[in-house]
Amino acid sequence: MDEREARRGGYPLTIPDALLRSDAMRRACAVRDFGEIFRLVNRRSGTSLTAMAAAIGRISPSRISDVIHGARGIRREHVIERIADGLGIPGEMLGLPPRPWESAPTAADNPLPELNDERGDAFAESIRETSRTLIALDNALNGLPIADLAARAFKVVNRRLGKGVPDPRYERDIQAAAAELAEIAGWALFDAEEHEAAERFNQRALFLARLSGDRSIELLILQNMGMHAGWLGRPREEVSAARALLEGRRLSPRVEAIFHTREGRGLYALGQSKQGAAAFNRARSLLGESARADDPAWTWWITAPEIDGHEACELHKTGDWRRAIPLLLHSQGHPSVGYKSLYSARLLGSYLQGGAWREAEEVAEAIVPVAPEITSVRALNLLGGVARTGKALPGAPSRLRDTLDAIDTAVGADPYAL
Repeated sequence: MDEREARRGGYPLTIPDALLRSDAMRRACAVRDFGEIFRLVNRRSGTSLTAMAAAIGRISPSRISDVIHGARGIRREHVIERIADGLGIPGEMLGLPPRPWESAPTAADNPLPELNDERGDAFAESIRETSRTLIALDNALNGLPIADLAARAFKVVNRRLGKGVPDPRYERDIQAAAAELAEIAGWALFDAEEHEAAERFNQRALFLARLSGDRSIELLILQNMGMHAGWLGRPREEVSAARALLEGRRLSPRVEAIFHTREGRGLYALGQSKQGAAAFNRARSLLGESARADDPAWTWWITAPEIDGHEACELHKTGDWRRAIPLLLHSQGHPSVGYKSLYSARLLGSYLQGGAWREAEEVAEAIVPVAPEITSVRALNLLGGVARTGKALPGAPSRLRDTLDAIDTAVGADPYAL
């Protein structure tokens, strides 16, 4: 999963950040021109009028169409509030008080719970509470850096597991909780580009998951390990790991879908684009099946827009920007898709590859104010690389070069400077 948008999450539809921060959207919101707002969301993010109506609630697609064409207006405050909440538009942009979902947890609100000296269910619960707090921090604002916190928390647990004598009745539950905490640490270290440490924590997480018999967290760890191999330029390993699970186990449709996604990304990276596209199509087809009671809790984020984002990243890397752009726009418009700064970087790179200077400048201008808040090292490194490549492109307008230079400066700035 670019940075998770905690302040703009938890509602039915999230319009892309690039669109939200665009001059056109800001102007439309300032004067409450809902016809223009709906038109921008429809045309620039590919969101249908039906999807918008469902997100807002108690409004029909035909009424939205009438508003777009000037046949009707929107003036009632409670309807405007539903539009803000349904599309994830901050209250101040529409002259409203801050919306309830704009409050995000902070480190002060979520101190890490003490990992107490209990040997039974209380110890397992304190580990899980630590994991929940770390996830909340990872989701806060543009994602707070949790790699060091997570690693240190797991080291405390790991030491106590090695030296303590847990109550046998709760030993497997404690191991399962510890496996989840190690998985979170492994993921956070991967996102911080601490790759050797990430591999160590993933291996320990996998060991504990198998000791405990928790197959759900084991599958997530294996997914993460495949993703990590692909990121480090080992696509054959990513494909092999995915196929070993697809061929050797009975998986729920949603879990199978994410491993076909891993397979597809590896195949694209190996230059087997046709087979990669087929794997992604298989993943999407599996999402048409109903959710099952045995789906692991972590599968909530496995959606068609998430899968579109993964394929778009591979298309961008292969230079197929024409196919990448609509998929990136679709993935950015959904609240279920996390770490959006990665996709923003890919979208900017795709527009630059295609010489779409106006669109590239719009995305770049939206990135500049949020770049100093991005804490994902993967995203910062990718964004800096895209900006530097874009500045060197022949034909790029000087204003766009200046904006790309501002991004490059922002991502390389001292994170401790005030």
